[in-house]
Amino acid sequence: MTLLISFFAALTATTAWYISESRDKLKLGMLSLIFWGSSLMWTADFIFEYAELKAEYFNQSFHEILNDTLLGFSVVSIGIFAWLVILLIKDPKGVIRKKLKK
Repeated sequence: MTLLISFFAALTATTAWYISESRDKLKLGMLSLIFWGSSLMWTADFIFEYAELKAEYFNQSFHEILNDTLLGFSVVSIGIFAWLVILLIKDPKGVIRKKLKK
């Protein structure tokens, strides 16, 4: 479930990057890279866990599915938070610089 959530977030961020005209100002490419990196990480996790558990990997209990779902949303939230920190540091529209000069 974590893989699916991070993959969906990566597709959404990439679509936003492709469609948006202010992609460079909003650093949407960085957001896409964050989510594609997490998708790659969860893909590797899936491969190794499937190699260990085989078909039992797909027979998870509700509790395990809920934990994976919460972990997926946590990963997406942390990725968005990291992107927001990058936006605040880069300050593409100069809002923070203007406030500090006053």
